[in-house]
Order: sequence, then C-alpha cells, then structure tokens
Amino acid sequence: MRERLPEYLKRPLIDTDKTRTVRKILKTKCLNTVCENARCPNKNECYTKNTATFLIMGNNCTRNCRYCNISCAKPKPLDLEEPRHVAEAVKALGLKYAVITSVTRDDLSDGGAEHFANCIREIRKLSPGTKIEILTPDFKGSKDSLDTIIEAKPEVFNHNIETVKALFKTARPQGNYDCSLEVLKYIKQNSDIITKSGLMVGLGETEAQIEETLNDLHSAGCDILTIGQYIQPSKEHLKVSKYYTPEEFEKLKIIAEKCGILHYQIGPLVRSSYRASELL
Repeated sequence: MRERLPEYLKRPLIDTDKTRTVRKILKTKCLNTVCENARCPNKNECYTKNTATFLIMGNNCTRNCRYCNISCAKPKPLDLEEPRHVAEAVKALGLKYAVITSVTRDDLSDGGAEHFANCIREIRKLSPGTKIEILTPDFKGSKDSLDTIIEAKPEVFNHNIETVKALFKTARPQGNYDCSLEVLKYIKQNSDIITKSGLMVGLGETEAQIEETLNDLHSAGCDILTIGQYIQPSKEHLKVSKYYTPEEFEKLKIIAEKCGILHYQIGPLVRSSYRASELL
C-alpha cells in the first residue's frame, strides 16, 4: 500500500473551457503529451494556461526507467506527419513558448534527433515568434545526433539527470550518469543554446549526493535547474523513500546557489517543464 500524499503535494481537479480546448486540439492532431502519459500533477494548471508538453515519437519507450509511468514496449514506426501536427497545435494554442519531449527511441539510428529537428523547423515555419525548449533522451551520447539538434537551434536544450550517481543504475538501469553529463557539456561547448537539467528527490539520496550532482551539473555548463519531489506512479514503480517538506526544498535552493546554479525552479511539485517560459 502506497503512503498517502502530504496535502502540499495534492492538486485540485480543474475542468474548464480552456482545459477542454487544449485536450480537443491535442486529440484532433493525434498528439501525445507527457502531461497525460506521465501523470504530471501540474497538467490542469498548464492546460488552463493553454500549454502542454508535447510527447513525440509515440508513447512506448525502449527503456524501462523504474520511476516513469510511460510504457516500455516495442515502439511503432515514426509518424512522419507528427512534426507538422505539433506545429499546427502550437499555432492553434497560440503558444509563445513550446516544450517538446519524447520517449527514448534506442531503436532508431539517431535516437530520433532528426525528428526533434523536424518539429523545431515546422514550428518555426508556422509560429516564427515561438520559443522552443526540447527535453531529450541521451541519444547514447552520439555527437552526430547532438549536432543535428544544435543545427536546429532550439532556445533551450533540456536533458534530465533525474537522480544522483549512487542511485542512477537503480532508477535508470539503461542510462549512464556520466553520459548524461557529457551530453549537456557537448551542447554547451558547441553552441550558444541554453542548457537545462533536472532531478527528482525522494528516492533515498543524501544531501551530500544532491550537492555532488549539482556541482557536476554546474561543471557541465548547466544553466537552468529543476528539482521536484518524486511521486510513485504505481505500486510497480520505485517506492518513495522520503517526502521532502517545503522547508527542505527551500534548503535545496541554497545548495543550488552554493553550487553556482542561479536559475532554478525548486519545489515539491516542480517538474522539468513546469513554468519553463518563466525560467527562460
């Protein structure tokens, strides 16, 4: 039986004309969102602001991260019309800031980098004034894939470290902590794109391990940081080791600044794309 959520982690259900409009546009364009697939607690707040984080390349992931609610299963072939549909949804929603993420597609030779780039290009065609943030997998550290992203020039490149090094193999058995850092470092050293990363707390990490991770992110050139509370999606996922209090999240802000990271969103319900435009 899962531990009951503290009150400060609960969000009310919201159903308004705006939230229904967002859902209708996404359904019409046959688009997925990480808001729905990952059961984000902030989705209704975002929908009321006419925004959503687009989840491209299907809703089946080739990796089985033990904290994530997205299914690990054989992916379907890429929908080559998806980049245009994403761009049309961005325009229909009137977004000034669009966030695009994806499942991990290790089955693709470039990990889906060109598909990300196509989404960026299509948005630029229909909504040239819209700023774009992408939240990508690690592409297995492929420099060719990262060069494809750099050439497409999103305003923000986000790749989440997710957890501390000591817990990485437990939470992300098919990932690599050092590879994730190298991905961020490569983007920073080879472009003027703003870099961003995030992690969850509550998996059993220590304060010293969090500080070590933030120092590593700062050394990799990470400009923006997000930290939020891990919430167990189902009994099949990793259990919550600890619910951090709001006061403890305030302490994490002090640690982030100590590590040299001055731009951040840190709080119980913060997720990697939460209020992303405000951070930029």
